[in-house]
Amino acid sequence: MFHLNLRSLLYTLPLLPWLVLTGCSQTSSSTSPSSQPSQAAPESSKVQVMTTFLPMYLFTKAVAGDAADVQVLIPPGTEVHEYQSKPGDVQAIAQADVLVENGLGLESFLGDTIKSAENSKLVVVDASRGITPIDEADAEHDHAHESAGEPSAETDHHDHPEGNPHVWLDPVLVKQQVANIRDGLIQADPKNKTTYQANAAAYIQQLETLDQQFRQTLQQYPNCTFVTFHNAYPYLAQRYGLKQAAVVELPEDNLSPADVQKAIATVKQYNVKALFGEPGTDNKLLQSLAQDLNLTLRPLDSLEAGSVDPQYYFTAMTQNLQTLKAACQ
Repeated sequence: MFHLNLRSLLYTLPLLPWLVLTGCSQTSSSTSPSSQPSQAAPESSKVQVMTTFLPMYLFTKAVAGDAADVQVLIPPGTEVHEYQSKPGDVQAIAQADVLVENGLGLESFLGDTIKSAENSKLVVVDASRGITPIDEADAEHDHAHESAGEPSAETDHHDHPEGNPHVWLDPVLVKQQVANIRDGLIQADPKNKTTYQANAAAYIQQLETLDQQFRQTLQQYPNCTFVTFHNAYPYLAQRYGLKQAAVVELPEDNLSPADVQKAIATVKQYNVKALFGEPGTDNKLLQSLAQDLNLTLRPLDSLEAGSVDPQYYFTAMTQNLQTLKAACQ
């Protein structure tokens, strides 16, 4: 079915994590709207809103429009899961009126940072409030089957006790995130309620259109399985009837021979056609692995790096849709 040069592959394993771009570790030339959060915020009569990372910025900026000053704490392309708070972050949160986080344990550094900021007026918006996460216990159940010789289509995960946090890659769940952000902005800035409501409604309408595009396209490929090295896409896969096979628990981990064997077993069982890296990296060794597994290497954007234009979400997700379609054909 495919040819695997295991000797050459194992030789390159220790180097692979440096070259495989995962959804949680990405570089970008894009500049952050708030590249220096340690500097004092400019004097403004507008409500000051701090967001944690790029997707939260995109959604919040779309809702706020020009009615609020929106900044991002973690520069686009910076590792989110292992981010360590800096003194400037404390100052930035101390000066903010609103803080928007993804939630579900993604921004683990925030608790102590908020305490240190001592900002009694701060409105903290959990964008994932009301969203039922994919349970880690379900992933463990799948892993047990895989260990018994039944490779799972959704194995391995970050150690997030609150569930998988990558909800922003499901347009339907983003609608809930946008609604939560809207309500938080209205709570902090009721005089601009009408603006926030109108902007949120317009963005949600775009999300509904995007969802329909995904449904109409991907319903032609039920149970199509794709391989990633990081469990960033289970919500998207679950929403549209696909299967994601993630082969390592943490993108920072070194690939082991067992990881390679798991990838091989998954390819055999599910007739996998594509291996996904992400745009903006040197994927030479990943390309070599794809060739050994007889897979096509394609880019899939986790939206943790990129443009700060709120419309970038739709540009990137539309490209992801085309990538998935090509992989599933």
